Amino acid sequence: MRKLIFALFLLSFSISNAQAPEKWSSSEIYNHIKKLNFLGSVLYIAAHPDDENTRLISYFSNEKNARTAYLSLTRGDGGQNLIGPELREQLGLIRTQELLAARKIDGGEQFFTRANDFGYSKTPSETLEIWNKEEVLSDVVWIIRKFRPDVIINRFDHRTAGSTHGHHTSSAILSVEAFDLAKDKNAFSSQLEYVDAYKPKRLFFNTSPWFYGGDEAFQEADKSKFLSFDTGTYFPLRGLSNPEIASLSRSQHRSQGFGSTGSRGKQLEYLELLKGDLSSKKADVFDGIDTSWNRVEGGKEIGNILKEVEENFNFENPSVHLDELLKAYNLIQQLKDEHWRQIKSEEIKAIIYAASGLYLEAVAQKAYSTPSEELKVKLEAINRSEKNIQLTAVELTPNNSRIAPQVRLQNNERWNGDMSFKIPSSAEYTSPYWLEEKGSVGMYQVNDQKLRGLPETPLKTKATFTVSINGTSVSFEKPVVYKFNDEVFGETYENFEIVPAISLQFNEDILIFNNSKPREINVQVTANKPDISGELYLKAANGWKIKPVRSNFSIAEAGGNSVLTFEIIPPKDQSETSLIPEACLAGKVYSDELVEIDYEHFPNQNLIMPASLKLVKLDIQKKGEKIAYIEGAGDVVPESLEQIGYQVTRVSPATISESMLKNFDAVVLGIRAYNTVEELKFKQPILFNYVKQGGTMLVQYNTNRGLLVDELSPFKLELSRDRVTQENAKVNFLAPDHPVLNSPNKLSEKDFDGWAQERGLYFPDSWDENFTPILSMNDDNESPKNGSLLVAKYGEGYFIYTGISFFRQFPEAVPGAFRLFANLISIGK
Repeated sequence: MRKLIFALFLLSFSISNAQAPEKWSSSEIYNHIKKLNFLGSVLYIAAHPDDENTRLISYFSNEKNARTAYLSLTRGDGGQNLIGPELREQLGLIRTQELLAARKIDGGEQFFTRANDFGYSKTPSETLEIWNKEEVLSDVVWIIRKFRPDVIINRFDHRTAGSTHGHHTSSAILSVEAFDLAKDKNAFSSQLEYVDAYKPKRLFFNTSPWFYGGDEAFQEADKSKFLSFDTGTYFPLRGLSNPEIASLSRSQHRSQGFGSTGSRGKQLEYLELLKGDLSSKKADVFDGIDTSWNRVEGGKEIGNILKEVEENFNFENPSVHLDELLKAYNLIQQLKDEHWRQIKSEEIKAIIYAASGLYLEAVAQKAYSTPSEELKVKLEAINRSEKNIQLTAVELTPNNSRIAPQVRLQNNERWNGDMSFKIPSSAEYTSPYWLEEKGSVGMYQVNDQKLRGLPETPLKTKATFTVSINGTSVSFEKPVVYKFNDEVFGETYENFEIVPAISLQFNEDILIFNNSKPREINVQVTANKPDISGELYLKAANGWKIKPVRSNFSIAEAGGNSVLTFEIIPPKDQSETSLIPEACLAGKVYSDELVEIDYEHFPNQNLIMPASLKLVKLDIQKKGEKIAYIEGAGDVVPESLEQIGYQVTRVSPATISESMLKNFDAVVLGIRAYNTVEELKFKQPILFNYVKQGGTMLVQYNTNRGLLVDELSPFKLELSRDRVTQENAKVNFLAPDHPVLNSPNKLSEKDFDGWAQERGLYFPDSWDENFTPILSMNDDNESPKNGSLLVAKYGEGYFIYTGISFFRQFPEAVPGAFRLFANLISIGK
């Protein structure tokens, strides 16, 4: 069983989801041989995607040739998104893929725990309570026992609670505890069915002057337990320095706007020893650890063979080393140490594959299939060496159909074949495993211990090619892919997915009724297989009426769709419910939506989730009709305002003029607009004059770093990092008689019930006396924060600045957030 679990663990990073296959050059083969000859490992631990030190990960992977991994406790679900509208679980899926893209560049591997990034937390005590400390700790122990690192490095300091994000400190606290618990057989003993207890050698903290508040304090710090070393290495075979590789890796975090410029030259890193000991003061984390093949019983002969290959590597014809590589491969299969046998078997197989010039591929006739469906898979195999290579078998999974070509692959002569691929009726859909069960605010629900920690769902559709090379049988697993020729980009690869027979989708996620009039909604039924017909009905809570009760559909072709229209009649009083579609097809009920996430910097992703439309009958009044919306970093505020009856026009900054703005009752700036839209710097005078002439301008939150405008408002206004992370924090009215709290909607404490994730962030902490602070709020044991909502009369109009997280409340249809925003737009009308 342990062998199976470990193979699954290896598969998670040895085979990535479908994309253009890697084709190693001679220099890349050589670099992998150097890694093959190093038996040491490093695990870097932090809290979020983008927390990792890519310079260190690249250094250990590419300079030291160590097996290097990053354990991110969360998938970054609680962040913002600079490249699209996806938030929460969908953003977590994007950031997972961005981390995998980063590791592909810097050479590391990637793991996660089940912790859910629930948003900013000020203390580790709050974080660990929401996360469920014991469960996340068990995941960290699990990763240590499976990955078996010699060295663990923490990104953050476990001793400085409250000085940074609570998630950050928590990651270090859990790492320190897990370092000792991993070796304890009584700790999380159920894991020992699959892994052994394990004791890492050393634990470090990746410190720097930043953690000391500056260079001067760092210079005076006690460095008796510090290691320092240069990570500015230049790699001639890559033509890049280590910092340049690190910047390319970090630049994969596009959703967070972390594009990085490469640098060259000496760059020091500092590690503080927390646990374990060093045999000397050498600047080497592996000092005293045998990282050669002598580390394992039976490894000496393997090391001698592979050292000879490394020292005499033939860059012009790597295939000349195949005999030695195959001999080493066979010896590796005899190792008693299961851990290193599994790792080094996969590594040397990849080298044999590349050195022989093998190319093996299985291409499905279409991009997706449904359970019970049958389709063709085209096979390709080619040997580009003089070695005697025979293709003996090809097996498709999950249905295990098999052929035995028994053909010799002549040098540079392509073999092609076809197989029938019958998808089992029990086949699971292609979707992120951690989203299959409903979790909590702080934790994902993953019941299968074997899946915990994996970056993505293990490959479900694959082809196993078995070849004989000079009499040695070697199997290579390749993903079943879909590829086509794009007229612009040429050969294009996509994931091959298993999807439901039909998917259901509403036009929007929320439908808000601000009166009792019926509204029509459309449900799109998409066929993922041909010739389907059935009936669709909708379910909602009592008090909501739906006409018709049922509606029939029939779709002839796969990929076709049918749009069904229903009338929704809301109840008289304020109410919320979820509208659930259920389609009955051939005796089976379907209720899922297929969400496709497609960005150019990672493979396309499918997310299969329950289809749902949130219905809200809202007691809301509004004044004004037309809003100009200037988009910032991406949010769904414009769509949400349209839901409550506003006419919203998305305005390009280039088109802003005084005559154009006269057509609008209010101008709203999207989140972080002043951080992301440089052209606004030149439009501020026009916008301020619009206010002066009687308009309303509402600016949503910006960060205090990276502002692109000289003046945020017509009056003095300074941003801080003040935020209120407790979504249920008490809200006090500082100006109870102010119009924004009274007209056209009379607000009360109840309007601040049921908020999501947080109250707000990056509040101003200093402002001109012309501003009126409206609300006061604070997290537990903190001073009141009065800058969440500021309103100033400027000329004949109103300028409003708010750090309130409307962009998080609107997708959750929080009634009070809509009522407050309507009051802000209505001021002065």
